[in-house]
Amino acid sequence: MADVQFLFRDGEEAVSAPAVALADFAANTNATAVVIQPGEDARALLPHLDRLSLVEVTFPAFTDGRGFSSARILREAGYTGELRASGDIGVDMLSHLHRCGFDAIAPNTPLDLAQADAALKVWPQVYQATVVDGRKPIWALRHGL
Repeated sequence: MADVQFLFRDGEEAVSAPAVALADFAANTNATAVVIQPGEDARALLPHLDRLSLVEVTFPAFTDGRGFSSARILREAGYTGELRASGDIGVDMLSHLHRCGFDAIAPNTPLDLAQADAALKVWPQVYQATVVDGRKPIWALRHGL
């Protein structure tokens, strides 16, 4: 597992609990951390959100965006624990990862900090509302809503 390079949770450290695979999670009643692979359904975790401190979603290739949906599902269902993206993550993904609800990023290869900072500031306005950052979408601002 790669080390967390970016943590967007103020005043907290990255969760260090050992994570189990989603397939093993149901049988392990003490598990508080789980890893979701592409193609696995994050909705299987919905009845257990209150006991989870970490959900790690893997991105095996930068072309595989299924993890974005997993994050959105979990955050919209009320998950408040650490949501970590790990794997083949590039600077161009950071803003989108954060918008979908990821608050910890663990890329396989460390990212350049200056480029990452610039990438996170690229879009001051957004088109879609999310439960994550509370920013009003640009259409709502345009119409005074």
